[in-house]
Parts: sequence; structure tokens; C-alpha cells
Amino acid sequence: MTKEYIGEFEELVLIMVAALGEEAYGAIIAEEMDKKLNREVNLSAVHVTLYRLEDKGLINSAYGGATKERGGRRKRIYTITSAGMAILKSMQESRVSLWKLVPQLKLS
Repeated sequence: MTKEYIGEFEELVLIMVAALGEEAYGAIIAEEMDKKLNREVNLSAVHVTLYRLEDKGLINSAYGGATKERGGRRKRIYTITSAGMAILKSMQESRVSLWKLVPQLKLS
């Protein structure tokens, strides 16, 4: 079995899906990335990334109920899968081990 790799933007979107839980949908992910990372992102880029992560089996989606605020349209809600959590944990461990190599940061 080959190890799955994801890009930096995919990683950020996957982290946001995990962090937002049952509130994770395209627009709020883009909004939270802007707020938390001070990184303005294109909503279309978020949607394409969500579709790609779903194709990889790292997230699932389901439609929520229609709302008046959305003109009767339903939100597509995303949730992280166990495979998605496993890849995030692996990436976190890899990054922490690399950051520890930088003596100026004095990470424990």
C-alpha cells in the first residue's frame, strides 16, 4: 500500500472540515480560513478541493435542510472520515518532528 499525500491547501481544508464538525460546508470553510489564517480563498477553490478530498475518501458529504437565508437551497455538509483523521495525524506528527529540527524554535 502506498502512502497517501495531500497538498498544503488540501491539508488546510481537511483541518477545517475536522475543526468545524457538522457545520463544515464550503462557504463557512472559506470564511474561517480567512478569519483564522488571514488567508482569503476563492470559494470555487474550496469546493474543488472538497470534491477532491471526497474522491480520495478523506471526507464524506450529505445535504442538510433548505434554509430561507439560502433561498431554499440546501447546504452540502462535509465530515471527516477515519482515513482523513489518520492522514491528519500522520501529517501532524511529521511536521512536529521536522519543526523540532530547528534549534532556534526550541520546541519540546
